[in-house]
Amino acid sequence: MTKPTDRIFVALDTTDVEEARSLARRLKGSVGGAKLGLEFFTANGAGGVRAIGKAGMPLFLDLKFHDIPNTVAGAVRAAIKLRPRIMTIHAGGGPAMMRAAAEAATEAAKEQNVKRPLIVGVTVLTSLDTDDLTAVGQNGPPADQVVRLAQLAKESDLDGVVCSPKEAALVRQACGPDFKLVVPGIRPSLSLSGDQKRTAGPADAVNAGADYLVIGRPITRAPDPAAAARAMAAALG
Repeated sequence: MTKPTDRIFVALDTTDVEEARSLARRLKGSVGGAKLGLEFFTANGAGGVRAIGKAGMPLFLDLKFHDIPNTVAGAVRAAIKLRPRIMTIHAGGGPAMMRAAAEAATEAAKEQNVKRPLIVGVTVLTSLDTDDLTAVGQNGPPADQVVRLAQLAKESDLDGVVCSPKEAALVRQACGPDFKLVVPGIRPSLSLSGDQKRTAGPADAVNAGADYLVIGRPITRAPDPAAAARAMAAALG
């Protein structure tokens, strides 16, 4: 049975390796792992990821690959060497790209004798709302696009998707109990949403079907990050 703390991946949104490593060490045991994204990777590359990995926490490598199938497959193969627990690609890249990524992950993990990471597809970023989607030519509310992409991701052999807490229940209903839902946009009560528009509290997200929660500033900017993480985990039951 998954422990509440295992559901939480803390977003280490910084370019400073020492700051990220210090946070990872302080949070080990209070969260399920650490998420490293484009900001950190662009500044520090694979060496920075390996440095955080030495803290002994599972890693969520959130680089959102989106390119032609061969390029994404090659990027996934290269990333397997960093031994992430979860990796992201953009579901909007289409079925051929998603299948290529899933196949590359399986093959590379076998070749390197490491555990295969979950490959999850990003549906609609939590910073976007209906007006934003309309501006880029996508008609209809975000929920419709999220469910459409989630079903396509499942059909394309991905392990799950990234969706906001507002769509988690719909995706769970559409894609079944074994499809993994990684949910950002988690904000405890009285916290500011910042640049994210489709948010919810941690317990609400889990009740809606989330498997993993991505939480950044409410933990990393707290006076005691480990205590903040444990409090959020406790709220999950």
